[in-house]
Amino acid sequence: MLKTAMHYSHELLREIVTTGDHVVDATMGNGNDTLFLAQLVGVSGKVDAFDIQKSALLATQEKLARHPEQVAVNLHLAGHENAATYLQGKKIKAAIFNLGYLPKSDKQIITLPETTKKALTALLEHLLPQGRIILVCYYGHPGGKAELDALKSYCNDLPQERYNVLAYQFINQKNNPPLLLCIEAK
Repeated sequence: MLKTAMHYSHELLREIVTTGDHVVDATMGNGNDTLFLAQLVGVSGKVDAFDIQKSALLATQEKLARHPEQVAVNLHLAGHENAATYLQGKKIKAAIFNLGYLPKSDKQIITLPETTKKALTALLEHLLPQGRIILVCYYGHPGGKAELDALKSYCNDLPQERYNVLAYQFINQKNNPPLLLCIEAK
């Protein structure tokens, strides 16, 4: 059975992330991906998670508190465009973005093409060979299509000698089904 973009994103991460890796949740939201990544990297790994909304940070803290055996997770109340400041020379195996707005939150607070592209550029510099950056693009809101178009253009321009880029989406569904982009370093 075909997987949704969110489920497929986890499969793509599960294929490459192992115990002890350093990974990034670029949009922590309600903490689901942060917890998933923490479970993949185990107690010897590290997760850096970013969000600009205090409610996202609190929801993620609460979710992680129910799993105290997990890895060191650093939650940053900061936009993902600031990731390089926190990584400072460290290499990462993977990163994930869920782009759009925080579910059950202020729909005016959305991810933006400029900050997302800045974050991608920084994370690509820290990405290990065979590492992956996953973007799950929810674009059925004002500003969403502009961000999606900017990211597709960004990914199309990545040099094929250094990266493979995959696009995954159900094309016969209504209501703007999410598009998954996966950038893999060679």
